[in-house]
Amino acid sequence: MKCIPVKELNDIAADPQELVLRSENAYASQISAAAERIYQERAHRPVVLISGPSGSGKTTTAGRVARLLEDNGCRAHTISMDNYFLPLTDEDKRLAEQGKFDFESPQRLDTELFKHHLEMLSRCETVEVPSFDFAKQARCPGMTLSREPGDIVIMEGIHALNPDVIGHSDEFTNRVYVSVRTRLEDNGELLHPSKIRLMRRLIRDKLYRGRSIPETMDFFRSVERGEDLYIMPYKHRASFDIDTFIAYEPLVYRDILLAELEEVSHTYKDYGHYADIAVFLEKLKPLDREFVPENSLVREFIG
Repeated sequence: MKCIPVKELNDIAADPQELVLRSENAYASQISAAAERIYQERAHRPVVLISGPSGSGKTTTAGRVARLLEDNGCRAHTISMDNYFLPLTDEDKRLAEQGKFDFESPQRLDTELFKHHLEMLSRCETVEVPSFDFAKQARCPGMTLSREPGDIVIMEGIHALNPDVIGHSDEFTNRVYVSVRTRLEDNGELLHPSKIRLMRRLIRDKLYRGRSIPETMDFFRSVERGEDLYIMPYKHRASFDIDTFIAYEPLVYRDILLAELEEVSHTYKDYGHYADIAVFLEKLKPLDREFVPENSLVREFIG
């Protein structure tokens, strides 16, 4: 696993445009390599499955792959597997109120319908993709999807590599695993990649989902448990492994998060589990968000 010293980032940040350019190119080159092979294999592998843990950048990666395919004249359809969630039953709601419901479980998905749709799409048969209303926890009418020969369908979701969810689809799918795979290093101390993903979640939840930092941290503990159970055991099944770490991103997150992290450090009971985030952020030079390109993966989290 790659490591980047804090000092190196701070030194390069003296020229912020150079740091941003190098960081974005490192991510873009991985996307380009995957998209090229996906394009070459589109005749016999017309479905792409993109998996990764929470905060890994699945949505942006799916969109970037789709745009590169479109640039090569290949029509691409992108679908979130969240559309295949099952509505919560009364019993599910009761367990959720008690904090005992497993929101990360693949059993939340309508796996039979999903597997059936994968098979149908591989044969260019029309499917009725459902939609899911999270506020109402209800399935809604979605869209009609017709794949023509030569088209690619990209499905992204945390369970996209789990054979219990995707069935016997290996012969007609390319599978992509995305996550942060780079650690920050300072004087021998390392910041685990999951903490970068948590920073992303803290910012997105704060700005767009109305969650406080303690609420997101509480939620992230169950997310990490779900990753260990339902995502990590299957990442070896991927055809491509993409590191979505954008080297300058923690510099952008510094001033968005640091003051609030210091505020909750005295009141949040499990803060010690995440205290290293503030320690590392404090050592980084801040980078203004105006340097972040509009098409950057970082925009998925900061808007």
